[in-house]
Amino acid sequence: MKSMAQLEYHYGLKVRIYPSDHQKQIIKVNSDASRFIYNEMVAIGKELWQLSRVRLPIDTVQDRIQQLKLRRNAKQMSNHFQFLEDKRIDSLAKANAIQNYYKAWKTFRKVHGTGVPKFHRKSYAWRYQTNCQYLKQKTARLTNGTVFFEDCRHIVLPKLGRLRVKGSHQRLLDRQNEIRIGTVTITKDAADRFFVSLQLGSDTPFVSKLNRADRQIGIDLNTENFLTASDGQIIANPRYYRTIKGKLAKAQRILSRRQRRAKKKQRSLRESKNYQKQRLLVAKIHARVFDRRHDFLQRTSTTLIKNQDLVVAEELRSKNLLKNHALAMSIADVGWRSFLNMLAYKADLYGRQFITVSPENTTQTCHDCGFVMGSDGTEKLTLADRKWTCPQCHTHHIRDHNAALNILEKGFRKQQKAQPKGWTHSYGNLGM
Repeated sequence: MKSMAQLEYHYGLKVRIYPSDHQKQIIKVNSDASRFIYNEMVAIGKELWQLSRVRLPIDTVQDRIQQLKLRRNAKQMSNHFQFLEDKRIDSLAKANAIQNYYKAWKTFRKVHGTGVPKFHRKSYAWRYQTNCQYLKQKTARLTNGTVFFEDCRHIVLPKLGRLRVKGSHQRLLDRQNEIRIGTVTITKDAADRFFVSLQLGSDTPFVSKLNRADRQIGIDLNTENFLTASDGQIIANPRYYRTIKGKLAKAQRILSRRQRRAKKKQRSLRESKNYQKQRLLVAKIHARVFDRRHDFLQRTSTTLIKNQDLVVAEELRSKNLLKNHALAMSIADVGWRSFLNMLAYKADLYGRQFITVSPENTTQTCHDCGFVMGSDGTEKLTLADRKWTCPQCHTHHIRDHNAALNILEKGFRKQQKAQPKGWTHSYGNLGM
């Protein structure tokens, strides 16, 4: 039987689940245990680092170092902390917590901006990971592991048992003999909604490769319109957060008032029913905004990838852009980074090509003659300049459409550099 790493194609599936009160308690226990083990690993790592700075060969220090090193596995940690022996706790949840700690260090060594592993604080969101095991099975399917779909409406998970599910997964069940389940993540968000995320693997593609469309497009992302394409298409910015901002602010004021009232009466916030009721309402408003934005980005990215052979976009760094306090809310509301990530993985999924290019001078450059605004004593375009005329060739430009054409042209140049010498692209219409 092949492992997940040996399978050629991988796919993620997230479905909503509806656990009973008893099952919710089991999820809470596993989430707390997973968080405790991760935090214990962080604490051990910090203490080992402090002890390693002691240069003198003190026997007490060396003994302590050996004790801490021995405790860094699930079995020894369970022996040290007896409450981790609770039969409701999944053993694979404990192993995954330790594994996630080491993955965090591995990520830090690759991308230092992620930071070293930190303590996970207690929150209203729950999360733990387990794995699907195939014991004494010759083939891996969706229906014969420790995690399996009983039918299209029910899934069985370790320690939790049978759960009702909701989601678009019927097409996967139709080809269950070809798919293996790997890591399984059970989560609860702040709005008290429960989900299960499955890592799937297969030797056959999860979606069919699309036929050649003989079309390519450059897209300019902006806050005025969500997207302007090189073929003249404009997708309006839905501004989901702005439309609900007033209702959210009112709900948050009520939440703050109930928080002050509970603290004045020295009541715990977790035991204050009025506070918890309002907190859940605020969380549901946030979840509604997230769901609507996520659905919009999914639909838009899928349409672009399916209808184009090549999609070119700017490589935007939202973290840097959010430093502009005048535009931070608008930039956060459109979700550019999520959109670019969706385009990237969907291009691989459907056999399309997605390229990101540097945004330098894509707005300031005239696509017809190549003149750059700001050179030869001219003033650069500001955000208020939505239309402009090139001072050299006198071509009238719509700002975003001109930028999209420049982005597409940059994409072609980057694509040609990546191809073998003598190769030329066969795209006829450049979408101009």
